[in-house]
Amino acid sequence: MTALRRWLLALLLTAVAVVVCYLWIDRPLALLVHVNSAQRETFARLTYLPDLLIPLAAAAFVAFGLWALAGRPLSKIVTVGALCSISLIVAETIKSQLKFACGRLWPETWVANNPSFIHDGAYGFNLFHGGAGYASFPSGHTAATCAVISVLWIMVPKWRPLYALVVLAVAVGLIGANYHFLSDVIAGGFVGTSTGWMTVALWQARQSRGVPPQAGEGEEKVPAPPPQASRTPRIPAAGPARKHSEPNAARRVVEAPRSFVPKHVGQKEMPCAP
Repeated sequence: MTALRRWLLALLLTAVAVVVCYLWIDRPLALLVHVNSAQRETFARLTYLPDLLIPLAAAAFVAFGLWALAGRPLSKIVTVGALCSISLIVAETIKSQLKFACGRLWPETWVANNPSFIHDGAYGFNLFHGGAGYASFPSGHTAATCAVISVLWIMVPKWRPLYALVVLAVAVGLIGANYHFLSDVIAGGFVGTSTGWMTVALWQARQSRGVPPQAGEGEEKVPAPPPQASRTPRIPAAGPARKHSEPNAARRVVEAPRSFVPKHVGQKEMPCAP
């Protein structure tokens, strides 16, 4: 199965999961969390990590860009950091557009007395509504986390168990604090994973095609080797002296020296004695 087909399959599974959660899981789960909200602050602390990733990604992108403009070689650490930054920035952009397009209400009231499921019984999507009170879907924290983790998952696979724990902790924190519905988290995870996957795929496609780096991309120019002298034998130009000597040369080739003529040539062969 190609990477494109795997991505389309993941998109289909995500859409099915979002619909199932929207119809049968999101509201009962939000009510359950609201009733058992004594540990909300503990869950909220698990969501602090993505808040640090966005400014770090912007700063890292500028730093790595200046590093490349200076003509420095890009090590694996620098490359992975740059890919994480690009993936996170792209995920933030896509997430913001999806929030505006979907306009979903929050589980609880958080911003400027916004309508919510717990406070007002309001539930659903309001397409292209806009505003902070209509920005629950998809989860931006989950998208930011998965945008970075997906790059690390591909580029540095030996720490995958730790990556899975980080994503799980953020998801549990968002749902346990009633910041998001379960379907919001699922959709945010798909957005972040997609951006990381595509970012690495673009970089790997360039590497596999053997595109040479241009000036200023981190590779120093190698001086071209000096031109080597031609080893083709020099043919003397034809002149009067050469034309004059050609008949004698031909004669020497045709007429063999007498020392090379066998003695029996021109002599009559004597019969053998009985």
